[in-house]
Amino acid sequence: MTAFSLWIEFLALFGLTPLLYAFGWLPIPKIPLLLAIAGVCLVYLTMNGFLRKTDIFGLMRESRQTLRTIAFRTLGVALISTLTVSIFLPEQLFGFPRARPLLWLAVMLLYPLLSALPQEIVYRAFLFHRYVPILKTETARTWASVLAFSFLHIVFGGWVAVALTIPAGYIFARTYRLTGSLFLASLEHAAYGCVIFTTGLGQFFHHAS
Repeated sequence: MTAFSLWIEFLALFGLTPLLYAFGWLPIPKIPLLLAIAGVCLVYLTMNGFLRKTDIFGLMRESRQTLRTIAFRTLGVALISTLTVSIFLPEQLFGFPRARPLLWLAVMLLYPLLSALPQEIVYRAFLFHRYVPILKTETARTWASVLAFSFLHIVFGGWVAVALTIPAGYIFARTYRLTGSLFLASLEHAAYGCVIFTTGLGQFFHHAS
């Protein structure tokens, strides 16, 4: 494809699609649409040899330091999230697991597979490989990933989710860039998401599940 065609594709997928959804002009349930797009991206990655087994599962023995780093950062996210909710939304602190424990448990189990992993397939693995001809440096691909991932969250009807996901998107993109592991990026994404839903900030991502 030409550079122009790739830019059109990039803007349509990462810009136009979330925007149409935000305006209610794309009447398709979010999760099925995400899974369909991720499925197409997964086929592309597999057919072009970009998705090796080690990309998905990582070499766990060689990733112990990364896993420790992810655990440490997740603890930090949990502390900051808990403190933020306790100050600004005290009535919402741990409200989800307290009010609807079974639904909360379902979200904890399904969010990693139905949301975190598909998003990482699209916004990390696919974006980092597909658009090398127009995003020629790792820095360009990283920030394209961050901004596209953040803009995705406009579908939740406000800019709070967009703003909150900028630092998270950078961390996920950096994890993927440094490790090449879709598994590790998805694991960190899932951990942060579960923390957010548990502590009370999940109301800004209410339709994510």
